[in-house]
Amino acid sequence: MKKILTGLKPTGDLTLGNYIGAISQMVKLQDEYESFVFVADLHALTTYQNPDELRQRIRKFIAMYIACGIDPKKNTIYIQSENEYLGNISYLLECSTTYGEASRMIQFKEKSKQNANFSVGLLTYPILMASDILYCDTDLVPVGIDQKQHVELARNIAERFNNKYGYTFKLPEPFINSNGQKINDLKYPDKKMSKSEENPNGVISLFDSVEDVKSKIKKATTDSLNNIHYDKENQPGISNLLNIASILDNASIEELENRFKGKGYGEFKSYVADVVGNFIEKIQAKYNEIINSKELDEILDAGIKKSRELAREKYELMKERMGLIR
Repeated sequence: MKKILTGLKPTGDLTLGNYIGAISQMVKLQDEYESFVFVADLHALTTYQNPDELRQRIRKFIAMYIACGIDPKKNTIYIQSENEYLGNISYLLECSTTYGEASRMIQFKEKSKQNANFSVGLLTYPILMASDILYCDTDLVPVGIDQKQHVELARNIAERFNNKYGYTFKLPEPFINSNGQKINDLKYPDKKMSKSEENPNGVISLFDSVEDVKSKIKKATTDSLNNIHYDKENQPGISNLLNIASILDNASIEELENRFKGKGYGEFKSYVADVVGNFIEKIQAKYNEIINSKELDEILDAGIKKSRELAREKYELMKERMGLIR
């Protein structure tokens, strides 16, 4: 069975957009692949993180992923920083990476311009990401089009290492899922709903109260046409709400258009608010069961044990290939 790997950086809050665009797709893929899911907490350190808040977010993110349907029986779930071999592998890969390659990464170019006193970690974290991808011989890495460059870098580094030292790494492929829906901001429906967005009224966090969720839906930006029709160009707000309801209520866009034909925006928004509220209530009930449970620690203990063993084997192989043996 082919392997698929996904990492999540514990910054900001997980949103409804994250669930619909990424998490729900991962739930589907876990039945088709041997799946690895990890919290990329080391990547979060390229900018300062409050230690207490970071510690809480790491656990919250994992618990919420499981609550959303990521099955521990079908996934190897672990915390990146608990696998000490990944940093060792990353350094060896850095020695097969040029400065030009690292400095051309889009996120480095953008963020280094914003802050001239950037950390060295901002430059080298794409190589750590390559280590995350390569250590377990991943076949596919689900990414958005803006993250494809990171998988390409991992491929380039792996291919160069293989050419220098002999076959060591499988070359991964980016998995860009065109079926994943993009959910937009409720207040600014021409923008993607983002967990780093500063306007909380436009973003539905998976940790929001049901009351807040319903209030945000009912206050969502629409238009003056008063026609419930899917038209992203002329009615982006209504189209966004139709997308959300269609996915969470398992109904087609056409079915929803017919159901609310001739009805007002208030009634439609109330329906969407109930659909999203029921979804949030359901996953939060599961989340609350697991967040402080021994089960969560047992899942993480099992995941890091498997991850660490795979990484240790790859690290030892790399050392042997490179001459780092007595």
